Amino acid sequence: PRRSACPCRAASRLSVVAAMSDDPIKEWILTEGKATQITGTSSIGGGCINAAQRYDTDAGSFFVKTNRRIGPAMFEGEALGLKAMYDTKSIRVPLPYKVGSLPTGGSFIIMEFIQFGRSRGDQSALGRKLAEMHKSAKSDKGYGFYVENTIGSTPQINTWTADWIEFYSKHRLGYQLKLISQRFGDSAIYEKGQRLIEKMHLLFDGAVIEPCLLHGDLWSGNISADANGDPVILDPACYYGHNEAEFGMSWCAGFGGDFYSSYFEVMPKQPGFEKRRDLYLLYHYLNHYNLFGSGYRSSAMSIIDDYLRMLKA
Repeated sequence: PRRSACPCRAASRLSVVAAMSDDPIKEWILTEGKATQITGTSSIGGGCINAAQRYDTDAGSFFVKTNRRIGPAMFEGEALGLKAMYDTKSIRVPLPYKVGSLPTGGSFIIMEFIQFGRSRGDQSALGRKLAEMHKSAKSDKGYGFYVENTIGSTPQINTWTADWIEFYSKHRLGYQLKLISQRFGDSAIYEKGQRLIEKMHLLFDGAVIEPCLLHGDLWSGNISADANGDPVILDPACYYGHNEAEFGMSWCAGFGGDFYSSYFEVMPKQPGFEKRRDLYLLYHYLNHYNLFGSGYRSSAMSIIDDYLRMLKA
């Protein structure tokens, strides 16, 4: 009887290993995640691109995002961005643990679970902590990032470039305008956008520009606070760029006067800030046009037309 029991136990162990390998998320949690038991999972909704779940275990909770259509490159870019921001020891971000492929197609990312508080936190603290991140994390490689990543589901080109105006012209506004022309055949906004690109260097007279680490997609859905009320930012589209570009989603971020006052105490406002503000909004309006359609066209075109009048282009 003792001999006959051994193959059964061996078969049982094999079946457990096989079951775990069919679910790489559980496999990581129960090995490298140092948990011995998953006590529950719950959906946290996610956005329009990814699904999100909380995994509760005897070793704590984990936050997991999955995408059934897109490979791991998108989450690898997110993980690199999260780790770069985490390493600044300034503003709180979830620490990424693991990125991988799903056996049925798609990909996942496992990261630290942060228990959010009941409010979005203190605007002054958010401005100060964000400025501390910008001030502490600079690049000696220029403007760009170590990998291409995504803004929403749109590719974000991060080829290292020595000059900010060249980078923003080519890899931000120019790239979005090219996508709009290809997808919608909108030659009017493309041609006007190119005229703006040719003249936009005039908006930077007197500004001192350094390549700072940016979150890159800072809107209200990516801003929260932990249980202690300290600000938390998540779901980045990181790159090294002009710090003012961080405010490009301010039209749906809810930044108030306290935010900007605290921010500029740490990172002083540069000459021409008010003139450049809409230039950084434009990138995100163009991206929303590409992602969600022509409902965002008028906002983007209005910004372009205003600049063309200002710059007499």
